[in-house]
Amino acid sequence: MQTLIRNGLFFDGTGAPGCVRDVLVTDGVVASEQEAAAVDPRAVDRVIEADGRWVMPGFIDMHTHYDAELLAAPGLHESVRHGVTTVFVGSCSLSTILSSPEDCADFFTRVEALPREQVLPALTRHKTWSTPAGYIEGLERRALGPNIACYLGHSDLRTSVMGLSRAVDPDERPTADEQARMEAILEEALDAGYLGLSTMTNPWDKVGGERHRSARLPSTYATWGEYRRFHAILRRRDRVLQSAPNITTKVNVLLFLAASGGWGVRKPLKTTLISAADTKANPSLSDAITALVSFTNRSAGTEFRWQTVPMPFEVYADGMDLVVFEEFAAGEAALHLADELARNELLRDEAYRRSFRKDYDRRFSPRVWHRNFYDAEIVGAPEAALVGRTFGAIADERGIHPVDAFLDLVVAHGARLRWRTTIANHRPRKLVELASHDSVQIGFSDAGAHVRNMAFYNFALYYLREIRDAAAQGRPVVPLEHAVHKLTGELAQWYGIDAGRLQPGDRADLVIIDPAGLDASLADYHEAPMTMMGGLSRMVRRNDGAVTATMIGGEVVYEDGRFAPGFGTTRRHGSFLRVGVATPAVRVQPEHEHAERAFEPSYTSRAS
Repeated sequence: MQTLIRNGLFFDGTGAPGCVRDVLVTDGVVASEQEAAAVDPRAVDRVIEADGRWVMPGFIDMHTHYDAELLAAPGLHESVRHGVTTVFVGSCSLSTILSSPEDCADFFTRVEALPREQVLPALTRHKTWSTPAGYIEGLERRALGPNIACYLGHSDLRTSVMGLSRAVDPDERPTADEQARMEAILEEALDAGYLGLSTMTNPWDKVGGERHRSARLPSTYATWGEYRRFHAILRRRDRVLQSAPNITTKVNVLLFLAASGGWGVRKPLKTTLISAADTKANPSLSDAITALVSFTNRSAGTEFRWQTVPMPFEVYADGMDLVVFEEFAAGEAALHLADELARNELLRDEAYRRSFRKDYDRRFSPRVWHRNFYDAEIVGAPEAALVGRTFGAIADERGIHPVDAFLDLVVAHGARLRWRTTIANHRPRKLVELASHDSVQIGFSDAGAHVRNMAFYNFALYYLREIRDAAAQGRPVVPLEHAVHKLTGELAQWYGIDAGRLQPGDRADLVIIDPAGLDASLADYHEAPMTMMGGLSRMVRRNDGAVTATMIGGEVVYEDGRFAPGFGTTRRHGSFLRVGVATPAVRVQPEHEHAERAFEPSYTSRAS
């Protein structure tokens, strides 16, 4: 099978400047420039005219929570349609590898805002493994859309060895035998080609279900001594630690920096944390943390990278259901109550409201959410007159505190009250400068999670638009080829995976972009149903003019707004990418389980 892509502005993902040339793909592999120039277009199977287009490696989304969706709908259409050809799963201590379906559902669903009543049946139906190698085998029997790379999640690991009850008990510690068993499983995962280990120290992140509801994630109960044992393995194996600090206070970032450093006497530990963001609550913080990391990377031998999503961090909520409320006691108390009647009773209680007002008015406490209901707009409600107004304006009209206006409306309308606010990355120039910083990696879309709250699937396209427009305005940030490198080859090299480049012999994972389509539509959001989640309406992006085609393993899987037949249902295109191992394109379709028809290429979406 040969495909010739003609006359596109070609970027190979190494940071080299783009050049107009033909690209020849033969049996899933990029041919040399000389072969591309010499081939007769009439002799190839397919010619794609790319005049005026950009041709570049497919994007790498290095922070997703597709772990559950991947089992029921492995095409991951919402990423592939935006040019993503490789995704990482197992982030933030959460993976679906070792623990039982019930345990996985409990530690996934609340923190990632997914409906447990849909996730648990999907896990029960599809999860047939309990080992790192078994997980890979299970994935490669599925109709994978993009390539997959994976962390072993520490909450998953801790739960599988200690049991969920002990793993979330603050008075329990792993025994010596349990610690040794966890370390052996980590070694087993690294032998199988996993990226490394993901952990969690942020206390917001809570367990769902009924058995241990509102306990923190198992990883957060580990001592630093437990973490250090894992760090030593990762350092020796040159693998990656992915984690999150205490996002509210951020003080333990210093511990992660100390662990990452080589300090002239040992190998550094590759460490990547979420997240660097230009928050409204603390507008000077991003400059401070990126400068600190740049300094330690140069002077202390740290191998430390922040993660960021290069888009305005706009979030939507249905009633009270938004993860940022977990950062203060009153919000946490409300989210603990899954029953709407019980929650409403709490929200009406005056003592509770005093507590919420106190948390809201505490302006100088550490926070991520700006706690400003004047900067929170209602976008949907049974009362049409509410739409387009802020909670603050409604409070002023009623002569009450903004918190009371918010809680009154939540009690009245529940999840039918839909509202939005922007938490971070609201300054366009600051956004693109932060994403381009040498201590920052681009990704962190959180795709697969918070499906009613956010949609950052097209982050790479948004970043390329901002880079192009800054240059056109005479205020360039980085050259376009550098931006492409940050989205592709830089990530692949740092994580040690076979992706992110288009040099002769490389697997042909690529995207063809029409720069004319990098327009205002990138910021629009739509909604579309998720069949695997019982028809739940998820937030999506629909800027179909931006991506002409996405190719995975040499096959065009998405083109002109439509997916190839069998994509994500009967044909496998992606592979599991093992660290340090060259991965060929999929040439033979294995006997795999067919996915649920969770997504249809031509479904109707609803703009909001």
